[in-house]
Amino acid sequence: MKTVEELDVFKLSHSLALEIFETTKAFPEEEKFGLISQMRRAAYSVPMNLMEGAHRLGRKEYRQFVSIAKGSAGEIKYQLLLIKDLKYISENKYTNLLPEYERVSQMLTKLAKSLA
Repeated sequence: MKTVEELDVFKLSHSLALEIFETTKAFPEEEKFGLISQMRRAAYSVPMNLMEGAHRLGRKEYRQFVSIAKGSAGEIKYQLLLIKDLKYISENKYTNLLPEYERVSQMLTKLAKSLA
């Protein structure tokens, strides 16, 4: 079995977390303790929960952490819509990031099913 770091879903979610950090650098200062903080936490929550779950003792626990990661991916999908509508990111940036998080969500569903 692959290590969690070798899973495509981990690699992609880590890469997207880095992209969210970079993207939020350009947000207004007033969002420092609002959207910036919330988006960054949700973004790193996905790979962080995968890592934590993989280091638990059982598949059931691992699956629970995959479910939490999937929830965080869903949270980011809404946040992307919100920041697009607030004009913090371009329509192009939105249309590039959203499908990537939808892909992560699908990959997490498959991972969860494999742990059932």
